[in-house]
Amino acid sequence: MRRGSCLRWTPAAASTSAASRVRASAAVTDWRPTAGLAALRRRAALIRRIRVFFDRRGLLEVETPLMATAPAMDPNLDSLAVSRPDGCPAWLQTSPEYAMKRLLAAGSGDIWQLTRAFRGSERGRLHNPEFTLLEWYRVGWDHHALMQEVAELAAELAGERPVEHWTYRDAFQHFAGLDPFQAPLDVLRARGGDKGLTAALGEDRDAWLDLILSREVAPRLGRGRLSFLTDFPASQAALARLRPGDPPVAERFELFMEGMEIANGYHELADPAEQRRRFRAEQQARDARGERLPVDQRLLAALEAGLPPCAGVALGVDRLVMVALGAECIDAVWAFPDERA
Repeated sequence: MRRGSCLRWTPAAASTSAASRVRASAAVTDWRPTAGLAALRRRAALIRRIRVFFDRRGLLEVETPLMATAPAMDPNLDSLAVSRPDGCPAWLQTSPEYAMKRLLAAGSGDIWQLTRAFRGSERGRLHNPEFTLLEWYRVGWDHHALMQEVAELAAELAGERPVEHWTYRDAFQHFAGLDPFQAPLDVLRARGGDKGLTAALGEDRDAWLDLILSREVAPRLGRGRLSFLTDFPASQAALARLRPGDPPVAERFELFMEGMEIANGYHELADPAEQRRRFRAEQQARDARGERLPVDQRLLAALEAGLPPCAGVALGVDRLVMVALGAECIDAVWAFPDERA
């Protein structure tokens, strides 16, 4: 599980950091990019093709603040706090979703954005705390129509591949041999593992499901194809609509390629009362961990004003570039990862 961390920035801290860099300069040997120049040129070419893709389709490119006065409320997202000289709390965005929805409510129509996003406690073969995110919204579309467009963009950048669709339940039953909606918590725990994880995840059923998804399901998805996973548990809806049924499911999808999650999309929730209720539940979950964070009241006001029916998706550009280049590590497609920033 991710926990809160803090990126402190003050003039004094910057001065200390700069002094440390000067002192260490004689011993610095890691100034070169981790990605080769050929990979960086291919990355630049792919980003140009993203711009052409959306320009030809008539979406409006937008820019929203990297630093906001309210962070993402999802307890699984670790927003990096920034200590500003004026003392006002602020966080680096984990995605531009809240601000882009305010634009949609203001009447922007279809919009897209290529931006940097930040998530603490994420570093590894597939993760860097700072990463490149592509996010776009289609007014009047649902998540099924948006999945088709995501597939077209993936084909444009990484080549044509067969497309398959799995429901969350079917994928768990096929690859992990259990029903994620019916399996008792003890069964999930037994599949998850060691004493350390048992203590960390506790009674959090969705956390255990995420663990099994990452270990047993996701690595088998998207091998030589595009695999869309749909119909997530209602408890994992985040900002997606729910579809009634037995059980109700979230109108949400994820795209997997070569065992990696590439994109996460929703048929967007537009009900301000339901969004406020979810924020309150997420705030309570954070309170239990001692992480009191402010709710984005401007987003709620925008929803009150009226978010048009729409679908939206966030796509990890670095991972898609990895697939296109056949790279095994994000460092191979990123100039200066966290340790060299």
